[in-house]
Amino acid sequence: MTIRPPVIEITAAQKMFGSFQALSDINLSIEQGEIVTLLGPSGCGKTTLMRLIAGFEAVTAGTIRIDGKDCAGQPPERRPVNMVFQRYALFPHLDVFENVAFGLKVKGTPKAEIRERVQRMLHIVQLDSYANRYINELSGGQSQRVALARALVNGPKVLLLDEPLAALDLKIRQHMLVEMKRIHAETGATFVYVTHDQDEAMILSDRVVLMEKGRIVQIDRPETMYAAPKSLFAAKFLGETNLFEAAMAGDNALGMTAVTGSGLRFHSSIVPASELRGKVIVSIRPESFRFNRDNDTTQSATGQVEDVIFIGSRSFYTICLADGVRVRVQVQRSTRTSLPKPGEKTEIFWDSDNVVILPQS
Repeated sequence: MTIRPPVIEITAAQKMFGSFQALSDINLSIEQGEIVTLLGPSGCGKTTLMRLIAGFEAVTAGTIRIDGKDCAGQPPERRPVNMVFQRYALFPHLDVFENVAFGLKVKGTPKAEIRERVQRMLHIVQLDSYANRYINELSGGQSQRVALARALVNGPKVLLLDEPLAALDLKIRQHMLVEMKRIHAETGATFVYVTHDQDEAMILSDRVVLMEKGRIVQIDRPETMYAAPKSLFAAKFLGETNLFEAAMAGDNALGMTAVTGSGLRFHSSIVPASELRGKVIVSIRPESFRFNRDNDTTQSATGQVEDVIFIGSRSFYTICLADGVRVRVQVQRSTRTSLPKPGEKTEIFWDSDNVVILPQS
């Protein structure tokens, strides 16, 4: 059985701009057909990394291989990749069909093949009936689909997407994420997607590459990265969480134990990324707390309800614990569940598999 190499393999890549190190020690393999998202705050290096893959920038050190071939010195047009930019760069003087066909015409593809491939791609992006419309006659979501079709019609091994949904409003953005997953499934291309939006990364990705200050800090499936972040940065960046300063207090039957200065004990069954000792940070997501005890191993604390915010089917509680620490609790609203009211004392519960203990830095 032949083992295929990764479609993208980056080894010890670095990128310098003068004396500034934009990327350091980047190691990443991407398999054929994956959707991999480069996620991180502005300035973390995610767009620079995408530009290195595309060939718009050259690595200062290290290697980038695409489809098993070293890309050193290879210009963008000779790489088996296509890129969709944040500003779609569509041609306003051409209709939808001509925009999608543009790359094929440049390559000298026969007219009959162009028509067949463009029509198939317009069908995949559900724009069959828009072939003769001009770009200024389309909505933002439709223009985005034209940009996807134009990139995919060339049959690239890899499609690079640089924050392509940033200009769309929330509802269209959510719809387009679903559409992009469908288009990916129908084409089988490899997607590398850049965003600073955690929700986009969680919805779209097979794997998330989380970056900070030019380095990769964690690579995982979205659900794994959310539930078991390997650093304080990851825990805070990937959504709301409650943080407690504590110190390690050994292991017991429930897992590792950390204790706060006021004596509140947290047991965690999540295996840490590295050995923990001394001062640590305990992270628990708001939805991991509840107001009822499920089993004998459940941990608990007592506090007073300070505030309640109702958002549709969810309620967000601010609970002040006995030691003055405030905890954010998210629960699903139900007419069959009695929930505490502002000013009332209450007990909150959580389990060891929802507790993450992290180094302080």
